[in-house]
Amino acid sequence: MAKFIHVVDRILSTICVTLMVVLVSCVVWQVFSRYVLGAPSTSTDELARFLFIWVALLGAAFTLGQKKHLAMDFVLLMLDGNKKATLQLVITFIGLFFAAVIMVYGGGSLMMKTLSNGQLSPVLGLQMGWVYSAIPISGVCMILYLVRDLLTPAQD
Repeated sequence: MAKFIHVVDRILSTICVTLMVVLVSCVVWQVFSRYVLGAPSTSTDELARFLFIWVALLGAAFTLGQKKHLAMDFVLLMLDGNKKATLQLVITFIGLFFAAVIMVYGGGSLMMKTLSNGQLSPVLGLQMGWVYSAIPISGVCMILYLVRDLLTPAQD
């Protein structure tokens, strides 16, 4: 399982870095074309928005896997032993529920409905369902990390 998670880590980090480089390039070009050339690029604005969605969602999954996500752990820090392990287990199950029901099921339903409706983005003409596919993909990655956390004993 550790090797598989390492591969997922490498893939997610590579995708996030690549998308972020393209996102920053789009924004720089947008600013340059608007203020220097006097003719703003409409396609880079929409592309930057879509890239931001992907970077945010995949980055959230990667951050969860690295255990560096934002957490309010003041209660967890006050506990030790079985109480701490139990609370950590509850937190992991809540995360699994959210990732499975909201992100994978709900996001997948949104993606499929949008694809079947044929909704296109106004400027680039992309199928919006493919843009929304970041939600269930991110959810699946989160589930992988959370299952790893359930199968791997916690280390303090």
